[in-house]
Amino acid sequence: MSIEHQLELYRTMARIRAFENAAEIASAGGVQVLGAALTGNAKVRGPLHLSIGQEAIPAGVCAHLQKADLLTSTHRGHGHTLAKGANVNRMMAELFGRSDGSNRGKGGAMHIADFSVGMLGANGVVAAGMPIACGAAHALKLQGSKQIVACFVGDGAINRGPFMESLNWAAIYHLPVLFVCEDNKYSATTASGPMIAGAGPAERSRAIGVPACTIDGNDVAEVSQVAAKLIAEVRDGAGPRFLHARTYRVKGHVSVDTQGYRDPAELQAAIDADPIARARRRLADLGVSLSLLDQADADALEEIRLAVEFADASPAPPLEWAYQDVQTIGAGQWR
Repeated sequence: MSIEHQLELYRTMARIRAFENAAEIASAGGVQVLGAALTGNAKVRGPLHLSIGQEAIPAGVCAHLQKADLLTSTHRGHGHTLAKGANVNRMMAELFGRSDGSNRGKGGAMHIADFSVGMLGANGVVAAGMPIACGAAHALKLQGSKQIVACFVGDGAINRGPFMESLNWAAIYHLPVLFVCEDNKYSATTASGPMIAGAGPAERSRAIGVPACTIDGNDVAEVSQVAAKLIAEVRDGAGPRFLHARTYRVKGHVSVDTQGYRDPAELQAAIDADPIARARRRLADLGVSLSLLDQADADALEEIRLAVEFADASPAPPLEWAYQDVQTIGAGQWR
């Protein structure tokens, strides 16, 4: 793996971390975010699910996706959306619920989408992105396309019906989809391990006929190398693949979660194993100057600062938009 590729992975992780930190501050009503002064109180309303500590997985996987490839995500999907190439200004405006947002302020933090880069949407329903990914992959196969679908799920999806249904569908029809399980060890506020019978997600995937592998999801180099191999196999027509990436969510289920259900020592160990710090050490060992890495961090902070300013200056959606982009059931009497 080239040093330049590893630098790009580092830059992607730094952008995701800066975005998530800024979103968290904005949701708490901070008067300044990364130096950008805000007007009023909390800008991000409602549940905010942060992916801090998990940045290596979207960075390593999406580095090998093409713009035309499709992606489905979870309620913790900001990192996936950024790594897929979405516009950071419009993403932040979406979290702020503004008219310049990716979905005109209607998706918010938990349902963000950007079809221009193939991001079909985050989803607030656990495991719901899996059948959507299968449907998209089935369509691509019928069209004879070389595009593929990447489907991100969490370990909370493992015990839900759509998990097995989607793997079965993908296996039967030999669909071009890569399932990526971000195993952060917690399903909301419950430790996942005691709730998952058997040998875990990868073994469940293999049992239904979808080849799977388990990796260290906090090692961005390993994620990138394995994802490149699996994506190439899927694109070459080998059928679905399953990537089980072990990681850790260092923030709560939502931004206001005080994490009283976790062992503080376990949390500290995860913070000490930070994937960005780990990538930084590897690059430094390879001879990359710390000043270059510091510049990557600074560039990410500045980009996000400008995104916060853009989002805060964006107007609220006009009232008439409430009746657009929704299903109609006929003559309008539903209004």
